[in-house]
Order: sequence, then C-alpha cells, then structure tokens
Amino acid sequence: MAAIEPPTEAVQAAAVPSQSVRPKGSGSQTDRSRHSVGRRRRVLALPKGLVDAGEKPPATAIREVYEETGVTAEMVTKLGDSKYVYTRAWGDGQRVFKIVSFYLMRYRSGRINDIAPEMRIEVARARWVRLEDAGKLLAYGGEKQMARRALEYVKAHAELQ
Repeated sequence: MAAIEPPTEAVQAAAVPSQSVRPKGSGSQTDRSRHSVGRRRRVLALPKGLVDAGEKPPATAIREVYEETGVTAEMVTKLGDSKYVYTRAWGDGQRVFKIVSFYLMRYRSGRINDIAPEMRIEVARARWVRLEDAGKLLAYGGEKQMARRALEYVKAHAELQ
C-alpha cells in the first residue's frame, strides 16, 4: 500500500488543489482553494483529491495515485465510501460534508516518492506500507477501515496475492 505524509509546514497559497494505491481515495468537494497558516501535524494518509470536471472517480483515483506517489496503478475494485463533516481551518471556517471513494489498485510501474516538485506542497513523502500494517499506521478512521477492507478482499482473492 502506498501512503503519503503531508508537509508539516503549511504553505500559504491562493489556489492549491485539495489534499491528498492501494486503496486509493477520490473525493468530491466544492472548494478547491486552501488558505492555511501555521503547522500541520505529520500524518500518514492515503492519496486523494478532487474529481475534475468531466472526470469519473476511478480515473481521479488513478491520477491522484500517480501525482502523489509517483506510481502507476490499475483499478481492481471499489472498496467503499467514507462520509464525514469537517470545519475548514482556513478562510470562512465553513462546515463541509465530504464523500471520499476508495479503490483497491494493483501496482503497475513507477518509483514510490518520484513525484513532481510542485506536488511537494501536498506531499512531503510517499512510501510503501504493508497492507497488514496500514490499518494501524494510517491517521484517519475512514482510511483505516478501508485498509482493513482491502486486506480482507486480497485474502479472499488468491489471484491478487
């Protein structure tokens, strides 16, 4: 499983795409800008991002995995959706309802953490994590749940092992 660590220093920017492959999330959200100051804690998370106009969520997931990890992956199956509400820590402080779709993917090519310099605003480091350990290492509850689902799926499908 590939996971990412966002930078600990928040970067001030006027229009930075929303945050962050096995499993991988793609989220839909109306506000693409982030204004942040101060420090963010370092967390281990799955790549994720906004669905672009005309793009389907599975294509978003594949694109975001590449952009945020440097690896190319192919879709295996959808694992599920995580739904939650958060309050923006920047700008208007508005509450935002978010749905993130997670997909199990299979590695095809590329080198982990070989990402474009402009992505370093979102990703400090991408690294491989054993799927068996991901449920304990990931920072967010919904991602932990999806990692457990991914592990169950892989165990039930011998062709993936």
